[in-house]
This record gives sequence, C-alpha cells and structure tokens, in this order.
Amino acid sequence: MSRLSHRIGYTVALLMHYRRLASLLVGAWLSGSFGMMVVATQNFRGVDRLLEAPSARAAPLLRELGDDARPLLRYQVSELNRWYFQMWERTQLVLGIAVLGVLLFRAEGRPSMLILSSLMLASTAAVHWLITPEIIRLGRSIDFVPETVFSEARNRFWGLHTTYSIVETVKIGAGLALAVMLLRRRKRRAEKAGEEPDPPDPV
Repeated sequence: MSRLSHRIGYTVALLMHYRRLASLLVGAWLSGSFGMMVVATQNFRGVDRLLEAPSARAAPLLRELGDDARPLLRYQVSELNRWYFQMWERTQLVLGIAVLGVLLFRAEGRPSMLILSSLMLASTAAVHWLITPEIIRLGRSIDFVPETVFSEARNRFWGLHTTYSIVETVKIGAGLALAVMLLRRRKRRAEKAGEEPDPPDPV
C-alpha cells in the first residue's frame, strides 16, 4: 500500500512540474514578445538620439554624410530589426511546439488550454511564413524612398504592419489567458493537495 501511495505521490508531483514547465515556457514567450516591441521601437528612436547628440568623433562623419545620414542609419536599424524578428519568430515556433507538447502530455490538460496554445502557435506560423516575408520585401524597397514622396509600396507596407500588430495582439491575449489558467490551476492544486516542490525518486 505504501508503495502505491509513493508512486501516486510521485505522479502528482511530476504533473505539477509539467504545469510549472508550461508556465515557464508561456512566460518566456510573452516576455520575449513584449521585449521585441521595445527593441524595435527603441532602435529607431536611437537613430534620432544619435543624430541629435553624436559623439565628438562621430559628429564630423555625420556632417559629411549630410542628409544621407538619417536614411543610412535607419536602413541599418531596419536590417537589424528584420533579423531580430525572423529569429524571434523561429524561437516562438519552438516555444509553441514545446508548450503544446507539454499540455498534450499532461493528463489533466483542458481543451481550452490546448485551443489557446494552438492559437498562439498558428498566429506565429502565419506571421512568420505569410506576413513577415512580405513586410521585409516591401520594407527594403522603400528604405531610401523619402517620406515626402508618395509610394504605393509604403502604403502596402503599413497595411501589413497593422495586420502584423493585430495578429500579435491576438497571440499575446491568448498567451495571457493561458498563463492565468495555468496559474489558477496550480494554485487550486496547491490548496487542495499541498505543494510538493520536488517529486520523490521512483522505487
């Protein structure tokens, strides 16, 4: 009887660890998404800050470039952001598969959790393969087109950018809902059965 109780206790503790793992993965996913928003905006703002207050050695070089300095620096930032977002989207695909796998493996995984994690993964896949490549293509075509000059490509670029933002909002909303569900279930389990941080070694 004690052997059976031991194994039941191990199984319960192991399931609680899966919940922690799912919570950790979702937390990393959401944190990375918010972090990328900050990085993308601050990179472009950094160009303006640099041009407004360049270092003593950079100032003459920027003056030599004249009006070409800003578009050139923004082009470099755009290329960095494009690379960052592509790498982050690939990372998200790995995170999404991992979260879905953990939830599927859990015996008590609820359909609502699986739907939310699937929605997050599908949103990331749609952005990575359908939206981001076109944003990059259009972005490169307008990198050096003055903002005062009309560009149909620029209009399409911003239209896709809006679509990207909407999909990201849906993904983050699903992620926040999933995180709340995981934390609530963990709290209820802890109150009902008591927290066992480390599962006992199986015999």
